[in-house]
Amino acid sequence: MQVDFAHSPRSSVGLEWELALVDADTLELTPAAAPILAALGAGEDTPIRKEYLQDMVEIVSGAHARVGDAVADLAENLARIRTVTDDLGIALMGSGCHPFSRAALQEPFRGPRYDVVKERTQWWGRQMAICGTHIHVGVDHRDKALPITNGLARFYPLFLALSASSPFWEGHDSGYASQRTMLFQQLPTNGLPYRMTQWSEFEAYATELQEVGMISVPGEIRWDVRPSPRFGTVENRTGDSVPTLAELGCLAALTQSLAEFIARDYEGDRVVEDLPPWLVKENKWRAARYGLDAEVITPDRPQRLRSLRDYLSEWLDRLAPVARDLGCEQELLFANTLATRGASYERQRAAADAHGGDLRAVAALLVAETGAVTPFA
Repeated sequence: MQVDFAHSPRSSVGLEWELALVDADTLELTPAAAPILAALGAGEDTPIRKEYLQDMVEIVSGAHARVGDAVADLAENLARIRTVTDDLGIALMGSGCHPFSRAALQEPFRGPRYDVVKERTQWWGRQMAICGTHIHVGVDHRDKALPITNGLARFYPLFLALSASSPFWEGHDSGYASQRTMLFQQLPTNGLPYRMTQWSEFEAYATELQEVGMISVPGEIRWDVRPSPRFGTVENRTGDSVPTLAELGCLAALTQSLAEFIARDYEGDRVVEDLPPWLVKENKWRAARYGLDAEVITPDRPQRLRSLRDYLSEWLDRLAPVARDLGCEQELLFANTLATRGASYERQRAAADAHGGDLRAVAALLVAETGAVTPFA
């Protein structure tokens, strides 16, 4: 199979923000997407779109040179959605999982693609009441796509720890910072990317998956970080959905800056320090379990194990000149604020503790923060 890679401006940014729909009174998930989308004239290629479940919507930005413009794009369309949802008594929630609604009670939309997912994945498919943040970065030459894919996957724990927003699942504390991560990896073709260096390897992989019936098109390869040939981008799918605009900007800036850093190394015949895939997998689990408190494995000798917070700080310093060039330095540095004040999973647990374990307080916090400029805590 020949997989063509579209042209895209280098290091441009596009965002996809999945949001849950909840009843404004009960704060339970509610299947309100269809009337909301109809009222907004939404379609497959409009900025506001349907997702797998009827209690979700997705906002998609255009491609922008600057992170701030991509975030402003999302905020504008969030305001459009609220012109409809406010009158319907529906609230929006940016988090990886709902803290207490039952996943299996949520209905997917019907359609050939969604029907196949539902039939094939069975019990695991019925647990997919999850929302993510996806970040596309433009790649100006196909040969850079796989090095950038591998490089971004290597930094999985930084992305996930900053975005982790799903500690609660069906009324219980999962013990994980990101329960969504543990669920999402169960589906076919999901998970970490396989280590490939040549585009011909990716084409051969896609061909084989198609021949054995695993996919019908390359877009059904749902790696955590993947080339997106249709758009000429690499797509970072590691993050939970987050509530605030500052968190969106931070994740986008980290993705954009790292992708540009890796591209510059590639052009200079340098390679970003690598990790074997089994350690990348372990780091993914550690970040999902412990969030910002994780101890991560690095290529640095003799200090292989590092506090994630310290490692994040080191890389923020290394990326600062790149971020300045891209105009996203302020968004990138918000990672320091999250590391100090707490990511969403920490704010949610604090809200539950402050209200005697009442997870309605967690849901209320998420609803209140969604679309806010910065977190409340």
